[in-house]
Amino acid sequence: MLLAGRSDQLADLALGDLAAPLAPELAAMREGLAAMALANEPVAPSAGLRSRILKSVAEKTAEPRRALVVIDMQNDALNPGGPLEVPRARAIVPALAARIEAARREGTPVVYVVDEHEPDDSDLDAWAAHNIAGSKGAEVWPDLAPKPGDAVVKKPTYSAFTRSRLSDVLKQLGVDTLVLTGCLTEVGILATATEALQRGYAVEVPPDSQAGATPVNEQVAMGIMQLLPPYGPAREALLESLRAA
Repeated sequence: MLLAGRSDQLADLALGDLAAPLAPELAAMREGLAAMALANEPVAPSAGLRSRILKSVAEKTAEPRRALVVIDMQNDALNPGGPLEVPRARAIVPALAARIEAARREGTPVVYVVDEHEPDDSDLDAWAAHNIAGSKGAEVWPDLAPKPGDAVVKKPTYSAFTRSRLSDVLKQLGVDTLVLTGCLTEVGILATATEALQRGYAVEVPPDSQAGATPVNEQVAMGIMQLLPPYGPAREALLESLRAA
């Protein structure tokens, strides 16, 4: 009964390795509990519960207002032998390019997040010199280059929200859902997703448009992001601000 009231992600987390073998039994249990509930006389919910249910239904049925966010798809990450080369990132270029063009056709905002550093940035002491401001290495990979109308946001670290204008750009665009793409999945995408969820944004990461250092790293990072829902109070505040606007 406890599992039947939880989302699939939380149920899988609780069951661990038993999740797949017990999936048919869990589905049957949910169906049985639903049938039992429907067989009983309905009970009017309290005012507070009714308000929560109606708000939840409204949020789940509302059409998401998305922005496509392209993270760190720059020459220094994609060039063979580049200082921070991510070989797997080159493989996602065709799918990501198609996704970007589709977003532009459909009127979905496209936001490029680019990592950029000054030559004397102390962060380069821990990482190889990369994405130096004004260099070719810091430019977006040519096949994915921004076009007029796209937003370009510079950042100096893992999360796209840190010391950047991304928050202001997203507010201006009036979006509530971020489609995160690019590389590295386990670094920049995961850090950005975590902060986005805490700020109330829903997060989607298309598998064909993300690249980690290894398949295992991708799998772990993707699993974490699929598990976490947006922080409830922040989500409520974000949607309310969009409704008011």
